[in-house]
Amino acid sequence: MRFPALISSLALAGLAACSTAMPAGTATLGPNPVVGGGTYTSPGGLSVAVDVQNIGGKTGICGVWAQSKSQSVVTRGRARQVIGTGAVVLNGETLVNGLLFLKEVEPAASYSGQTGNCVVTERPWSAQDNARRAKIIIPRQVVYQDIDGGPDAGIGLTVVFRPSGPSAHPSDPKPWDPA
Repeated sequence: MRFPALISSLALAGLAACSTAMPAGTATLGPNPVVGGGTYTSPGGLSVAVDVQNIGGKTGICGVWAQSKSQSVVTRGRARQVIGTGAVVLNGETLVNGLLFLKEVEPAASYSGQTGNCVVTERPWSAQDNARRAKIIIPRQVVYQDIDGGPDAGIGLTVVFRPSGPSAHPSDPKPWDPA
């Protein structure tokens, strides 16, 4: 086996070893799902809601996401890119990286009772998990950049996603609204 082929084989084996979440159907979110999300520096935002559940003795994550109806034209179609960088963490342990498995739903004041898509991890379920609260982490990121006249001209538009909590529904708190 040639050296580049060996490296490719090892890299693929390593990626396969990292694949710890498998699709697991759908489930109804409970009365108090964990919610997260954020806003763009242009109008618009998104919300993510997840439940961590016991699925056949393994740790499962079920959830939904929504994007605001009113948003800038430059952020339309960017939400999947943003949630794709997200993670669900429980007790300091990352359960799943990338939230593209989540089901898109309409923005809502509450996501309790929504039917969400699920994945199951290799992590065994623990009775203590019932009392633990998961965290949704979506990093701050540039979602659109247009630089007129080149990078040294200082002219252009940059739109950033800012994690700040659920922001798809009109009644969700917005970071620029002190109310």
